Amino acid sequence: MDLQAIVFKTETESPSLQDVVPLCELAKGLEEAGEFELAENTLRPFWRGLPYQPVIDGLDQRAKAELLLRTGTLTGWIGSAKQIPGAQETAKDLVSESATIFAALGVREKEAEARVDLAICYWREGALDEARVTLRHVLDTLAEPTSEQRLRALLNIAIVEKDSLRDRESLRIYHEAAPQFDLSSNHALKGKFHNSYATVLKSVGLSENREEYIDSALVEFTAASFHFEQAGHHRFQARVENNVGFLFASIGRFREAQDHLDRARSLFIKSGDHGGLAYADDTRAQAFLLEGRPDEAERIARGAVRALKDGGEQMMLAEALTTHGIALARLGRFQLAKTTFDKAVEIAQNAGNPDHGGIAAVTVIEELTNYLSMEALQRYYYTAESLLFNSQNKNIKSRLGECARRVLATELAGGRGSVERTGGVAIEPGFSLDAEVLRYEGSLIRKALEDSGGSVTRAARLLGVTHQGLAFILNGRHSDLLSIRTPVKKRKRSIIRNH
Repeated sequence: MDLQAIVFKTETESPSLQDVVPLCELAKGLEEAGEFELAENTLRPFWRGLPYQPVIDGLDQRAKAELLLRTGTLTGWIGSAKQIPGAQETAKDLVSESATIFAALGVREKEAEARVDLAICYWREGALDEARVTLRHVLDTLAEPTSEQRLRALLNIAIVEKDSLRDRESLRIYHEAAPQFDLSSNHALKGKFHNSYATVLKSVGLSENREEYIDSALVEFTAASFHFEQAGHHRFQARVENNVGFLFASIGRFREAQDHLDRARSLFIKSGDHGGLAYADDTRAQAFLLEGRPDEAERIARGAVRALKDGGEQMMLAEALTTHGIALARLGRFQLAKTTFDKAVEIAQNAGNPDHGGIAAVTVIEELTNYLSMEALQRYYYTAESLLFNSQNKNIKSRLGECARRVLATELAGGRGSVERTGGVAIEPGFSLDAEVLRYEGSLIRKALEDSGGSVTRAARLLGVTHQGLAFILNGRHSDLLSIRTPVKKRKRSIIRNH
């Protein structure tokens, strides 16, 4: 039965499994090609589109699960493209219900598909830990190496690790998974693999100044473009152009960067992808900053923030706010820059994405050292350190170390109240800046623990860091202070939810 006949039939009779599944398969094919609106229209007999729920009355369990999965994934994609408030929450509800039904039916591959799509919703919101746990569950339950859903899980967990600044872990996953992706015949999936692999190669190449990684990234971007062209996926072709544009800007080839960013913007506009357009504008603003053009950067970054403000994609919003804060700082608008950076830190932390909050805190110190008080610099430093303790990005670690030196240099130059707290610092032959930073850090932590009666939670609050971050610092660099803290109490039950 063709699509037109199915549509006509559903107008006069109750929907059935025979009608729903073919429509869902057709919608899935359109979705994989980036034709989200066409996919939405395909399901029109059973779903009026956002913000409505699909009509599942009268469907058997398999048909119900298929419809919930397809409408859920489309809700996530369309919500991202159009930056619709609350879309990701709705998508998670629909996809989760679908996964539950597939699990009850014992259809493991479809359950895995739903869980991968659920993880993508978590990722969009910036809840990287939730995404990682969900994807690990899929990998643990699907052992077949050529399973398409296993490949999707590998691809997305590598993206999660990269966005968690665990570049080396991400690179390891991509390297080990490459032979499996080579065997796939799915051009859209292969294009996503090459694009994401190129992105982490670019990140490592730039942070470690490794030219061979940058060359490999360009090769992978070229492969991604080929596969997206074969799949007819213009939205992801735009993302490749955007990524290549930023790479060229990072190595000082600004004219070529702008050409690629122009093509990315044109493709996003053609696709009606407002979220992608805001993403491209944030990249262009970063390129202008690298080129030393803060006026243009501020104008474009402001627009990107405005476009992303209510769409629910908190990680992208935190990145755009950080870009905007840098532009404002370089234009001398320091108070507004600080407010913008603070918002970036808060949004990233609330979303469960500490790494992007840490980057925003590092950026505050880099851009506003001469504007902030000694106390404020210390707070931002401890916030950054606690949020970035899992980062594997050498550039981020180097920036964090430089921030420690800036904070101490400000103190040595006469920061308010600093000599009284530390007993003074004398620079003599054999002086070690790293050792002095460590000593100063220890003195602050000791004071906070003593003032809080040994409670790590209260001490962390005094220092402006998380409980987890302070515990990590104590167990790592300052184990001599463990005797001051109160004993760790065992929890009576787990606080980790299952998804």
